[in-house]
Amino acid sequence: MGEVVLGDTAKHEWASEPNIREVFTGLFGSFDDHIFDRKFGQLSGGERRRVGLAKLLINELDLILLDEPTNHLDVEGVAWLAEYLNNRKGLAVTVVTHDRWFLDAVTDRTWEVVDGKVEEYDGGYSAFVLAKAERARQSSVMDQRRNMLIKKELAWLRRGAPARTTKPKFRVDAANVLIANEPAPRDQGELLKFALNRLGKTVYEAHHLQVKLGDNELIDDLYWNIGPGDRIGIVGVNGAGKTTLMRTLVGEIEPTAGKLVTGVTVKAAFLTQHLDELDPTWRVLEAVEKVANRVEIGGGRELSASQLCERLGFDRESQWTPVGDLSGGEKRRLQLTRLLMDSPNVLLLDEPTNDFDIETLTELEDLLDSYGGTLIVISHDRYFLERVCDRFVGLLGDKKVRDLPRGVDEYLEQRRESLKPEAIAPKEKKSSNAAEERQLKKDKVRLERQMEKADTRIAELEAEQDTAAFDAERLHAITGELATLSSDKDKLEEEWLQVTLSLEG
Repeated sequence: MGEVVLGDTAKHEWASEPNIREVFTGLFGSFDDHIFDRKFGQLSGGERRRVGLAKLLINELDLILLDEPTNHLDVEGVAWLAEYLNNRKGLAVTVVTHDRWFLDAVTDRTWEVVDGKVEEYDGGYSAFVLAKAERARQSSVMDQRRNMLIKKELAWLRRGAPARTTKPKFRVDAANVLIANEPAPRDQGELLKFALNRLGKTVYEAHHLQVKLGDNELIDDLYWNIGPGDRIGIVGVNGAGKTTLMRTLVGEIEPTAGKLVTGVTVKAAFLTQHLDELDPTWRVLEAVEKVANRVEIGGGRELSASQLCERLGFDRESQWTPVGDLSGGEKRRLQLTRLLMDSPNVLLLDEPTNDFDIETLTELEDLLDSYGGTLIVISHDRYFLERVCDRFVGLLGDKKVRDLPRGVDEYLEQRRESLKPEAIAPKEKKSSNAAEERQLKKDKVRLERQMEKADTRIAELEAEQDTAAFDAERLHAITGELATLSSDKDKLEEEWLQVTLSLEG
């Protein structure tokens, strides 16, 4: 990996370079040989994206263009990147992203591409929303529903995130006039009443729960009560067990100790980071109607399968597209549409905003505002988390799940505190003998070989997909094997991380 980023530059030339140290620590969490020595072919897709970003940032450039730079970064990484770019004096940045928090943190001008034209706005995302709301008020052309969503978002920005709307270019008085009669995004009393009717008093109760992945203990002695109508955002470091915790709640992983109680009326739906296996010959609308024809969305309102498809970015024409012709992002939107169509009363979303554009995210947020169930979300998209969740918990890699009353800001503060050298208690020499250390090293080598083997097979299957485009049965088999391999590789990477941490500790 070091060669990909640094070329053949000698170590003594770059090891003491502050910018290189800052970039690698910010994007990969450390600056040491085990990071540089990893083979590029063994890296996950997300890690490769970070390598590409690092290669860009270590150079002294006047202009950089970033296309979705926050994909595959965690909340902490996104905050670091925003701060880093703001501190690079004289650097011009053009960014395409669906990450609205990042846009507000970094940009001072916004371009919107619409109907083949580029509209320019002063300020970041919040100022853009205000300007759009003002234009909508003055125009009779804008779609009434789009106008409603813009005003709703503006109201949330003013009431729930005032720090964003105190920047220059955001005219507070004008915003207050536009949202004078706008209600809060969610009627929490009504939603809780609806959730109690659907769920009763118990959703999940964890008592002294311990969860392992292989031999690696990720969560220990967890006591957690999740009730009807709770809207919980989960943040944490990579490999701390966020996805594993969700998989435990839905019964995919058995706890190794303690007790997990699931309410008898719970009907959970879990949006994973892996795509469903669907018949590639189905049309989009057909795939959704296989689940149901209509769905209740709260407040006595219903949507047809076609209407829900439209809300999540599939217009009338694209609803007739064969599933096999969809991109990865479109398949993920279809997966979410099918989950919502099944009327779950508990919804667990693992990185739901990947591959969504801002307009579709706004529609999803509006749908979730009327969702009368329990919502649990893992996301690196801070704006989305703060928009749809009311409670936050954090995993800092120490096997604990912490309540975060002040949300993401509190998580970032705790992370910074945990990384301070003076905050780290002196480590006692581990009593493990040389044989245990040798075994860990063997495990590390074994896992790296298995990851390399999985990468090779994934590359073979992806190449084979092109030749099997018109063989539905073979394409279905390839898709299934790819999903299994991706899942297996995720587990290998998580195990590799734990082994590496044990060796370093």
